[in-house]
Amino acid sequence: MLDLHAYDAATFDCYGTLIDWRTGILEALGRLFCRKIPEVDTQALLELYARYETELEKGEYRPYAEILGGVVERIAEALSVSLDPGEREVLADSLAGWPVFPDTRAALRRLSGHYRLGVLSNVDDALFAGTAPNLGVTFDWVVTAEQVGSYKPAERNFNALLERVDLPRERILHVAQSLYHDVAPARRLGFSTVWVNRSSGRPGGVTPVADAVPHLEVPDLATLADLVEAAG
Repeated sequence: MLDLHAYDAATFDCYGTLIDWRTGILEALGRLFCRKIPEVDTQALLELYARYETELEKGEYRPYAEILGGVVERIAEALSVSLDPGEREVLADSLAGWPVFPDTRAALRRLSGHYRLGVLSNVDDALFAGTAPNLGVTFDWVVTAEQVGSYKPAERNFNALLERVDLPRERILHVAQSLYHDVAPARRLGFSTVWVNRSSGRPGGVTPVADAVPHLEVPDLATLADLVEAAG
């Protein structure tokens, strides 16, 4: 069991951990592709999203808005439908409106009484700026893929976080929903990790499967805040 008082900072993945990107993605893709194919399988849309986002992020660095546009293009190709002008941007345009998980704001405020808070996100600065006002706290550090020029699970993103936070990694608790993007590389680099398993009991996911074991698993952020406060 982690000693939750052994850390000075808690850093978070944003989309999937603080923001309900599964719902946001499905709503945006569903509105677009259900108009073109009324019988489209929305679960299949989610699986296509996960596949193509991962593929595109492995290539030469491109801004996340362009990655999202490429995902929409590839899904359209897979479904043999054409896109009208502006439809390529449906995901990027909708991102600022993706819903905050119901427990996020209160949990972050509670955790801010114990740790300094940071974000390490696979996103562009401008896109995160659209989300930040919805989170209810001011983060001490925000490190984006745009700033680093690569996407998690690349270890350089976590090394950039270490440089920015300027604390020993042993004093940083990294909290995330994705085993693939966050828990696996963070563990390799010696961070303590918390897996927020928000997908438990829900079919399908938005991230690839990864063989990674977190130091602590919780079903939501409120549970983590409860554990931190119970630790005294």
